[in-house]
Order: sequence, then structure tokens, then C-alpha cells
Amino acid sequence: MDSLRNREEQQPTAAQAVAVEHSGGMDHFYYDNKIAKWFAYATIFWGVVGMLVGLIAAFQLVFPELNFNTAQTTFGRVRPVHTNAVIFAFVGNGIFMGVYYSLQRLCKARMFSDALSKIHFWGWQLIIVFAAVTLLAGYTTGKEYAELEWPLDIMITLIWVVFGWNMFGTILKRRERHLYVAIWFYIATFVTVAMLHIVNSWEIPFTWLKSYSWYAGVQDALVQWWYGHNAVAFFLTTPYLGLMYYFLPKAANRPVYSYRLSIIHFWSLIFLYIWAGPHHLLYSSLPDWAQSLGTVFSVMLIAPSWGGMINGLLTLRGAWDKVREDVVLKFMVVAVTAYGMATFEGPMLSLKNVNAISHFTDWTIAHVHVGALGWNGFLTFGVLYWLIPRIFRTSIHSTKLANWHFWLGTLGIVFYAVPLYWAGFMQSLAWKEFTPEGQLKYQFMETVTQLRPFYLMRGIGGVFYLTGVIMMVVNIWKTVKKGTCLNNEAVSAAPLAKEYTPHAGTHWHRWIERKPIQMLVFSLIVVGIGGAIEIIPTYLVKSNIPTISSVKPYTPLELQGRDIYVREGCYTCHSQMVRPFRSEVARYGEYSKSGEFIYDHPFQWGSKRTGPDLARVGGKYPDSWHFNHMYDPSSMSPGSIMPNYPWLFKNDLDKDVTPAKIRAMQTLGVPYPEGYDKKANEDLEKQAKKIAANLEKDNIKISSDKEIIALIAYLQRIGTDIKLEQKNTTP
Repeated sequence: MDSLRNREEQQPTAAQAVAVEHSGGMDHFYYDNKIAKWFAYATIFWGVVGMLVGLIAAFQLVFPELNFNTAQTTFGRVRPVHTNAVIFAFVGNGIFMGVYYSLQRLCKARMFSDALSKIHFWGWQLIIVFAAVTLLAGYTTGKEYAELEWPLDIMITLIWVVFGWNMFGTILKRRERHLYVAIWFYIATFVTVAMLHIVNSWEIPFTWLKSYSWYAGVQDALVQWWYGHNAVAFFLTTPYLGLMYYFLPKAANRPVYSYRLSIIHFWSLIFLYIWAGPHHLLYSSLPDWAQSLGTVFSVMLIAPSWGGMINGLLTLRGAWDKVREDVVLKFMVVAVTAYGMATFEGPMLSLKNVNAISHFTDWTIAHVHVGALGWNGFLTFGVLYWLIPRIFRTSIHSTKLANWHFWLGTLGIVFYAVPLYWAGFMQSLAWKEFTPEGQLKYQFMETVTQLRPFYLMRGIGGVFYLTGVIMMVVNIWKTVKKGTCLNNEAVSAAPLAKEYTPHAGTHWHRWIERKPIQMLVFSLIVVGIGGAIEIIPTYLVKSNIPTISSVKPYTPLELQGRDIYVREGCYTCHSQMVRPFRSEVARYGEYSKSGEFIYDHPFQWGSKRTGPDLARVGGKYPDSWHFNHMYDPSSMSPGSIMPNYPWLFKNDLDKDVTPAKIRAMQTLGVPYPEGYDKKANEDLEKQAKKIAANLEKDNIKISSDKEIIALIAYLQRIGTDIKLEQKNTTP
């Protein structure tokens, strides 16, 4: 014992830390706590940054002047930075913190390679920084949760491979025969995220920082939400379930409630989750069979999701008295409960009659944040409060401060979610209400102005939550100051026997657990089945996307304008999908058809209507209206919370890139004539001069080479092709 204690106190050299000593039939080695510490620090830092950016975005919906009339600080660019920072920076680093700490102990082995650990850490932080810079600069794919452009997609792939290499290398050199349940979830996370990212990120670059999605319209929407839903599932859920299965029993000092329930939970969850993506596209132009498939599997998801929640909560049997005193358990109990709430609500929102109310409203935002703030946030905080004192060999600086963090965080979640639930119901009811005469009762802008107090309350909830996080930062900083980090923790364990003799009565699942590569392959097969059955028919069955002869490719000027629309993040507030409801047809026009979007790379259906739907905005207003609306939205729509876009009136349109855009579209199958790239700018200039002339008739003088001209061209084109089809078929 004394020799072991001495080895703990002495910090070994890098070479000594990696080396393994053999004596008395035992291997003597060191766990790498340093990498867990680095990821813990990154988790805390990016958590504060991501939540602060989210708070700014929340208050921008109440006080539009907080957009500051600059391109980089508008809501359309800030909001993607917030979502990516919270998901991939805060939660991502939280995943790696927990994995690097727990995996070593579950495998009784140091990480496979210290060098790979460092490459993974610094590579991931570099990706986060590049992501923030490029998104603020307007380089985005326009696909939610997958906004990062192609060079960053490649970087993510490479760093993810490094992570997997390090993880599987560690598993393969383990000194523990069986793989604990947490490792199952880590393996499923790795293989599924890799599959989702690679399939969804197929794109064709036309500059060093810009590309078009390989998919178009309906196919792009399906692939994106197959990815988007399962990014939630396999980045925000499965790795955190792995952390729950490790850290909750550790904190409670109790074994996991049921091994058999863990098995059922794992395999049923990863099989069912992958099918549920289409529930984001109900009542859209997606084929009905795909919508129904998403609904059925979403409802079935309740069972495995709640199986995991029950397994977590029942692990605390006999330890509930500790919850009153132990702040770590408080965070973890609320986290698991929030997971249960979110995974019950999700399937309910997948029912068509409920989705008809919730979709495009703030109800969805509330649902997402119950999961993000409650499940991911609180479990991360619990792990941090448990882990940091242990690797620094001290106690938490202030239990009182940690409890204050817990209650402020809980209050923040309530203040955030409840107003948005209320707002969501109000939105939906107001959008659908008719007068006795059969006219829509409310203008869209009336619903916006009525919601501002609820947005303010949501912002206050965010302040509460962030204040708690800042308390945690102070608490952990002082904890770190009074302790000394045990970067290399000395451990002894028996080497793994070369021959395995199964014991009588061993559960059949142990056969799978003994072979990690087998676990990886089986996991890939299980998640791949649902993905293949969903996606492949939309490419092979032509009846899924009926041809509409009047739908033509965008003109070069319209294509440039569309790219500006995507760059400014207009999709974060505006949908382009009229659903087949009486209220929507009356408000916006003819409902959307799948054949309208065959040249849309990427699709722009949206998921939130902070502003009105734009699917039929083309030709609805004169060019001068769009000009004035983009310069000062409140001048055309009093009470609007939309920011101003003054730079569009100053920036010259980059016509040098037009030929490259046309060639990229031709590669994607858009039927521009051969050699059209060489004359595209001629047509662009002709159309631009026509729009400038129209504006001059309304006493607006502006050069035809400004970005606003291209944006007007695109806005005037949206949804007009179907009108031509109707005109041609009218007797």
C-alpha cells in the first residue's frame, strides 16, 4: 500500500506514464487524468461561450437593436453559432471528458495513445474555433446542425477517426474481459455519428469555403433530418447514456439496477431511433409512407427511452436519502428525469394531430431545450462536480455554491420552457383561427408582437441558467486552486487471460461483449437498416417526386440571391413549406408539392416560423417592398423583430464566382445548357438591370451590381413555378 501511495504522489515522466511494469502477476500502469482534465476545462469554457451566445440570440428576438446592424451579429448568423457551440463544443467536450475518464477505468488500461489523445483534443478545439469564425462570416450549408462547410466536414471526419482509433485501441488492449454497458453506448455513438456525418455531408465545392449539397429538395430534407434527428440521438443521447451508466452508479455507490434492462435499452434504442427522422417533416412534401414510418417508430421509442430512464432512477434504490445531501446526485436525478420528459414529449410531438399544432412553433424550441438544458447540461454539471475533486485529490470548494447552481439552473429551465410552451400554443391557435365570415382572424405580425413578453421571460430563464453556470466556474476554479491534479494515476491490474473459459449460467449477451469489433459491426448493421429503408426508396422510386414541367432552374441572378439568403441565415426564421391546412393555404397560397424543389441545393423548408412562410412570396409584393423591407423591416411591417441588412445595399455582388456555381449545379444534374457558365453573367446583368429599373420607377436609385438586387430576384422567384403550371392547365 505504501509503495502504491508513493507512486500516486510522484508525478512520472511521459515515458514512465506510458510504460507498463510487471510484478507479482500484476501489471502496474497509470491512468491519464490529464486528457480528462483538458476536456473538462474545454467543456466549461465552451459551455459559458455557447450559452452566452444563446442568451444574446434570445434577447435579439425581444430587442432587435441587439443585432447591431452588422452582418456578423445578426440573429441568422448568431443562432447557428449558438447551436453548434452548445452541441459540438459544450456537449462534445463533455462527451470526451467522460469517455476518456471512464473508458480507462472500465478497460483497466491507459488510453491507447497519448499522442492521439492530444491530437483529438487540439483538433476538436480548432474545429470549434473555425466553426465560429466561418459561421459568423456567413459560410454555411444552410442545413440545421450541419451548417459547417466542406473543409470543416473533412476535419471533423479526420478527428472523429482519431477518436475512434484511440478508443478501440484502448478497448483492444483492455484488462477486463467483458465490455461494460457504457462502452456499448460509446461504440454505437462512434459508428453511427460517423455514418450520419459522412452520408449527410456529401456536397460539391465551388470555392475553398463554399459548396452545394449533393442532394436536392425532398431527398435533401429527408437526409438532413435523418441526420438532424439522429445527431440528437447519437450525439446528445447515446454517449450521455453511457456517462449515466458509469457516473450515476459511481455517485450513488450502487450497481446499475438491471443488466438485462440495459441490454434491451441499448439494442432497441439504437435500432428504433434511426427511423424517426421523418417526424420532423410531417404534413410536408415528403412522401406519406416516409412520414408514417417516422411516426410509427417515434411512438415506439417511448419504450426503450423510458427503459433507460427507469434503469437510471432505480439505480438509486436505497440511496434516495443521499439525494437530499449530495449535489452531484441532485443534478443527475434531474438530468435523468429531464431525459424521460423529453423522450416522452418527442414521440407525442410525432403524432400527426399533435404535430399539426406544434410544428413551426416555439413548442419545439421548448422541447429541445428541456433535453439540452436538463439532460445534457445537468448531467454534465453532475459529472464535473464529481470528477474534478477526484482528479485534483480534494473536496469541492463550496457545496453551498453548488446547491445555488442547482436551484438557479432548475429555475432557469422552468422560466425558459414554460413561456415557450405557452407561446407555442398561442402561435398555433392564432395562425389557425378564422372569423365567422371565413377570414383569417389574425395577421402574422400580430402573433409576433404578442409573443415578445414570452421571449423576454425565456431570456430571463437563460440569465438564471447562465448565472448558475458562472457560479460553477468560480466553484471549480477555487477547487482546482486548492488541489493538485494527479495527471497520471497509478493503478495495478491483472493482465487479461489469453484463454477464456465461460462460466456456467453466463448470459448469452456476454458473447457479444467479449468482442468489441463484433459489437461495432452489429451496431452498424442495426442502425444501417433503418437508414437504408428510409433513404434509398426516395432515389429509386420516381413516383415519390412527381415531375412538374413548369419548374425550371434558377437564373444566375436568382441563384446568387439564394446563396445570399442562405448566407444570412434566413432559414432560421422563415420556412418555405406550405402545409395542406386550410389556414396555411388561406394565409400563404397553394400548398407545396414535392416536384417544386428538385433544383433546391440545399432545401429550405425550415423548422421555425419566427417570421411568415415564404414559399409563395414570389410576385406577392413589388421589388420596392422587398428593398425597403430589407433596409428597415419595421417600415413595411410595424412591430417586426427582423434585423436590418444595410450591408446588402453596399456590397457588390461577386460575379466572378457565377461560372463556378453554374458548373457545380450542372454536376449535380441541374439542366443548364452546355457552356452556359460562360454566358451566365450576361443573363445575370440583364435581369439585374431590369430589377434596378423597376426600383427606379418607385424613386429608388441603386446600382444593379449590389447584393440586394440578387436577393430581390430570388425572393420574387420563390414559389412562382407552380403558378405557371396552374396557368398552363387552366382551360
